[in-house]
Amino acid sequence: MSKSRQGGSYEGKQGHGKGFKRCPVMLGEELEVAITELSPKGEGIAKNQGFVIYVADTKPGDQVKIKITRLTNKAANGQVVK
Repeated sequence: MSKSRQGGSYEGKQGHGKGFKRCPVMLGEELEVAITELSPKGEGIAKNQGFVIYVADTKPGDQVKIKITRLTNKAANGQVVK
């Protein structure tokens, strides 16, 4: 019996032998994150276990509670929870 994998590989297509990693966040999950940098589009960037989360309307230095609204193999999008 084989187990199915959930989440995605956030190491990209070339994992360099490190193998598959589970995505550390889930769609709909709420997290407390620190915004550490800005994306080229002006969105704040937070990281959870190295996994990138883009958060609109934030800036570096912000500490915010977010809800994961979109999830891909390489990154997620979060929305600030008021």
